[in-house]
Amino acid sequence: MADVTAALNLSCFAYLALPQRRGSNPNLISTYPSSWTALYLKRGYESIDPVVRRAIRQSDPFRWGLNFEARNRPESERELFEEAAEFGIRCGITFPIHDNKGATAALTFATDARRTAFERSIVKHAQNLRLIAIFFHANARRFWTSDRVVGGVVLSPREFECLEWSSRGKSAGDIGIILGISERTAGFHLDNARAKLGVRSLRQAAVLLAESKFRR
Repeated sequence: MADVTAALNLSCFAYLALPQRRGSNPNLISTYPSSWTALYLKRGYESIDPVVRRAIRQSDPFRWGLNFEARNRPESERELFEEAAEFGIRCGITFPIHDNKGATAALTFATDARRTAFERSIVKHAQNLRLIAIFFHANARRFWTSDRVVGGVVLSPREFECLEWSSRGKSAGDIGIILGISERTAGFHLDNARAKLGVRSLRQAAVLLAESKFRR
């Protein structure tokens, strides 16, 4: 999606999937500045963000920003837009997504100014972008709902199995016997899991596994 965004001169994108369970955090995939997204999630801005609220209410794509619908806007919303603009998120277009499983999400393309290239690309590729939003949501939803997500990474079924047994203190040889595979194959899957999670030891991988189970 980052490559598509860059190729179409759309500056940056953000995919936000709202939680279906009250009290849960939204899921975000984005090329927005990390300093802004961290602040956005920490302060729970999705609850007052007029872009998110509108995406919940309607299905058609819409434009937004400091120069759109500025009249009679609550002060909290105006301040949010102004704060976002400080991070280069000044205006954009949002594609609401409402699937048949009750999920609500939005894919947004944003820029720091009303650039001609951005405007032309939106007009030229509007229909394709809507399809991209739907396909991206379908793939992202599979990721977020997977039981094999550890530390934000989806492990293969075998990698997850091996890591689970390793977290219980089993060696690669023990895991091989339990799963009916060779010790070498078990070690291969453990190494893959560790590499995917970006950690140096299986103990660190086991900690991430435990944390992922706690959050579910």
